[in-house]
Amino acid sequence: MPKLTFPDGASRDYPAGVTGLEVAESISKSLAKKALVIELDGALWDLKREIPGDAAIRIITAADPAGLEIIRHDVAHILAQAVQDLFPGTQVTIGPVIENGFYYDFARDEPFSTDDFAKIEAKMAAIIDADHPFEREEWEREKAIMFFRDMGEEYKAQIIEDLPVDEVVSVYRQGPWIDLCRGPHMPSTGKIPKAFKLMKLAGAYWRGDHRNAMLQRMYGTAWATKADLEKHLVQIEEAEKRDHRKIGRQMDLFHLQPEAQGSVFWHPAGFTVWRQLEAYIRRRLDEDGYDEVKTPQLMDSGMWERSGHWSKFRDGMFVVPDDIPSLDDDGPIVRADADLLALKPMNCPAHIQIFNNGQRSYRDLPWRMAEFGCCHRNESHGALHGLLRVRQMTQDDAHIFCREDQVVAETKKFLDLFASVYDDFNMTDIDYKLATRPETRAGDDATWDRAEKNLAAALDAAGLKYDLAAGEGAFYGPKLEFHLTDAIGRTWQAGTFQLDYVLPERLDASYVGADGEKHRPVMLHRAVFGTFERFIGLLIEHHAGAFPTWLAPTQVVVATITSDADDYAETAAARLRDAGLRVAVDLRNEKINYKIREHSERKVPWIAVVGRQEAENGALAMRRFGIEGRNQEIKPLNDVVTELAEEALPPDVRRAKHGDATAAAAE
Repeated sequence: MPKLTFPDGASRDYPAGVTGLEVAESISKSLAKKALVIELDGALWDLKREIPGDAAIRIITAADPAGLEIIRHDVAHILAQAVQDLFPGTQVTIGPVIENGFYYDFARDEPFSTDDFAKIEAKMAAIIDADHPFEREEWEREKAIMFFRDMGEEYKAQIIEDLPVDEVVSVYRQGPWIDLCRGPHMPSTGKIPKAFKLMKLAGAYWRGDHRNAMLQRMYGTAWATKADLEKHLVQIEEAEKRDHRKIGRQMDLFHLQPEAQGSVFWHPAGFTVWRQLEAYIRRRLDEDGYDEVKTPQLMDSGMWERSGHWSKFRDGMFVVPDDIPSLDDDGPIVRADADLLALKPMNCPAHIQIFNNGQRSYRDLPWRMAEFGCCHRNESHGALHGLLRVRQMTQDDAHIFCREDQVVAETKKFLDLFASVYDDFNMTDIDYKLATRPETRAGDDATWDRAEKNLAAALDAAGLKYDLAAGEGAFYGPKLEFHLTDAIGRTWQAGTFQLDYVLPERLDASYVGADGEKHRPVMLHRAVFGTFERFIGLLIEHHAGAFPTWLAPTQVVVATITSDADDYAETAAARLRDAGLRVAVDLRNEKINYKIREHSERKVPWIAVVGRQEAENGALAMRRFGIEGRNQEIKPLNDVVTELAEEALPPDVRRAKHGDATAAAAE
């Protein structure tokens, strides 16, 4: 008689052979109707499977993240059945759940087309309407191999052959169709919501190996409700409009090209944004007591071996010989690692070298050491993505060397800085995750126990609410991840905070304590933006290129209606520049509507239109970007200079000028 324990801690005995569906029905009919699968001791099970014994149980519905994965898993199976019904001779391979949806890889001689999507989706809807039960069967290994091979499903047979010898081979039937699958599935196809859409096609090598056959990958998205699907499709449409690569070209901010894979060519407008960000964060760091340093790009492989990065990240580092290799009759002599240099993929070992250069006292701590360090990582070509995934990057990196009794205060100080910075960028929807020890890591369990306990205690003392991300920490220590939600609901990871006992030990960092003995410092790795490249990409997409005035490459364009106003336009522009604004003047012999449209495409915050009347009256006709309809307002030049100079102040400078209350009111 299984004893089942529910999430609220209550327990109840059930008769032998009870199923998850019967358990759900014993609670309420409405719950049984909503139930998709159950979770037993952390593992997902079909509702119709018998529960073998005592267990902790949870009923999974579509409202649960695990329920949404089940929906997507089942829709992938429905897709595979629909494709084989419509296109006989197609082999199915694998169809996993991915973020926001699923894909299925098919082997077919003729190519699919997106024109096929409508009839495939219609067939999928018909399979759902048929309400076929999902029926699980466990087969002998050889029977399963022969079954799929006789069907012409060579890929499925290969999958079974490669399974561990002790793994149960299970298949699922849905009406006349059958597929290899671990499961679980919901009770029947009829429970699948018709909230799915096929999205795109791509090529994919079997098992990701270019030596294998090329398959056709069909991507789809699936949701618990049609409203969720529509919301997702609108978000995709909006994301395409906000793509930082498209806006980067439109605004002439930067470009990328094959001759410098993963490295950015910053144009004057884009580098203006960079410089404003760098000046802003430098002021914030100065205010918070950081010392800025500069460390080498190239360091000997021995340094990276001692730090542990060589064994962990060697394949992701750009490595060069220390000199020109000697030759023999057979060509270059293979060099030993000791003769190699590497472009730094991160700054932390170099910062320890500065810490180690001289004797440090407990009175010197905390020491907050910052660097806008240019780093290189050998990302694969396929992983590169505009500014969001690059090979050459500049981090707003810093390391805090402190005593153990200073960890809580330094953690809170950084969290205050982080929150304040993102508030300045109007990004306040932040989720925090504490990432704990990964499977492959440096340091013993006792060190990790201490690091995780102390970082969690520091976060608790700071009053921070966070979720756990088990196994996702850095190889040398636990980390706090910052997940930001942007203007259209997408989540980005930016910034980091890590507690590290390992690198100070490996690189022999020490300070003299109050007791006259040597002690290891605690090393706190932290970044606010993360990298300038990624952060600028995030800002472009968050604002759809319409930067706040203080960040905009050009803050105001003075555009003339007629040449009679040229001299006045130059005078007005000079006044605005003297007030610290970034100004362009457009005197071209073009219609004013053409000029306005062109500068609006560049998302310039303000366009000051001048004609004969404005010149005579010492005024400007001001148009703010993004305001629809008749948005032109005639203002005296002096008023415009005063107002725009105030609006263009970076938020930290405005606070310093007016105080927090006035600055907050101005945001």
